[in-house]
Amino acid sequence: MNAQGSLARSVDAYLSGNTRVATLELDRARAEVARTGAPERLARLELVHCAAEVASLSFTACPAYQAVAPDAAAPEQAYARYLRAQATAADASQLPEVHRTLVGAAPDQAAARVAAIADPLSRLVAAAVLLRAERATDAVVRSAVDTASAQGWRRPLMAWLGVALARAQAAGQGDEAVRLQRRLDVLTRRVPADAASATTQ
Repeated sequence: MNAQGSLARSVDAYLSGNTRVATLELDRARAEVARTGAPERLARLELVHCAAEVASLSFTACPAYQAVAPDAAAPEQAYARYLRAQATAADASQLPEVHRTLVGAAPDQAAARVAAIADPLSRLVAAAVLLRAERATDAVVRSAVDTASAQGWRRPLMAWLGVALARAQAAGQGDEAVRLQRRLDVLTRRVPADAASATTQ
């Protein structure tokens, strides 16, 4: 339970853009799991962290998971392949239910299925996997932007707004590009200390 609490706080801090707290809580979760001497549990924990990175469009090799991957159970191994956009039809049955129907789905079908996912983080992960596989439609990108914005998740919001901006620029959508850039500017703007103090009084 301690590990689960720390992991949840780590994921929330990571998505919110608070790297220091995210790292601190992740280290605590790892320490709690290490006390069990169960590498398969550690593999599951590392995959949750990796999923948060993928949702934020940080497509790393997830080295912490790779270190314990040989001991991961079949569902975790399938999910790891899914996060790399390498899941096969044979992996689908091993995946969490919300992700199963996305494996091999046509782009338009996948877009509708992503939008129907209730859990915000799972929706972002699914959208990111489609983007990594070069199968994300503009509707998927908009869904990801709206999801991250609604949750106040700064890190994935910046990443997904960047994708949307690049697509708008490539399509010659000048007005949309300007609008998206304004949103990015809001995210990167630093509020002066005196202004921040005034708003709390």
